[in-house]
Amino acid sequence: MPFIAPVCVAAGVLFPQVFGHVSWTVPYLFALITFQGSLNATLRQIGAAFRHPRELVCILVLTVVVMPALARVLAGLTFSNTDVICGIVIEYSIPVAVVSFMWIDIFHGNASLGLAAVLISTVLAPFTIPVTLKLLMGVAVTVDAGSMMHDLAFMVALPAVAGVAVNELTAGWGHEHLSGTLSPFCRMLLLVVITCNATGMSSYVLTLDPIVLESAVFILLFASFGFLLGIVVARLLDVPLPDLFSITFCTGLRNISSGSVIATEFFPGAAIIPVMMGTLFQQILAAVAGSTLRHMVGEEQDRQRRRLRFARMLTRYRASRAHGHAAGD
Repeated sequence: MPFIAPVCVAAGVLFPQVFGHVSWTVPYLFALITFQGSLNATLRQIGAAFRHPRELVCILVLTVVVMPALARVLAGLTFSNTDVICGIVIEYSIPVAVVSFMWIDIFHGNASLGLAAVLISTVLAPFTIPVTLKLLMGVAVTVDAGSMMHDLAFMVALPAVAGVAVNELTAGWGHEHLSGTLSPFCRMLLLVVITCNATGMSSYVLTLDPIVLESAVFILLFASFGFLLGIVVARLLDVPLPDLFSITFCTGLRNISSGSVIATEFFPGAAIIPVMMGTLFQQILAAVAGSTLRHMVGEEQDRQRRRLRFARMLTRYRASRAHGHAAGD
């Protein structure tokens, strides 16, 4: 994925007239991706995410409070264009991306935690986005809660309920067999989603305007920081490995389509540029972050296995020595 995702982004930017024609399929692809990922969750696991909400609260605090505030401070220090600053704040005030669910599945993260984070952040968005923009930018906006809830129901809620129901009603067959069968197909669909979403950036990228380049560099660095922040906080909390991946992806990925609607409606002009820049980098950074994290964790697991193997050998050696002394006596 770290190599394929950039190719998909480049294809979408360079050939928008080709891939733009299939962009209407993206919501349906998201729905199928959510269904496949939900096959790996059970009602008990989802209930646990809410009964023990430490990791869920952590994701919400990072995405609703910490990242928007940091974005406002750093953007204010970097840019003098108010529209660009607004766009950056919008970019990091919008809900967790639905596609994070797919990345969590690819790297075997906690599907239940990821699903809960997407659902809760989207439900809260009509309230958190206006408050955030009012506090950080001093502007009043209204979010179309009905449209957002419709998208949530179609792309997340209904497919998730269907996936969990299939898994429960088939006594785990959905997770053990159907999910694995659909997984390669859904990963191919993710490439289509990445390519289609990149078409919206074509006109901005190809102009090579200085403000576009500056916004691109800022979003690249700050988006990278988002993934790193998720990893660091998850490490500090000492969460299980699946939760580590879920927190990382949920912290780093944003629902760009929601942000583009708000930016276009309330902040015409340059505000849309940093919002759409997320399309260029999010999926590439998700692939790099996931692969890097898997490599790091793999090395740690190898060290742990070697230490455990050595400890067992030492225990057997001591036991044999003790047995030999006892036999000598």
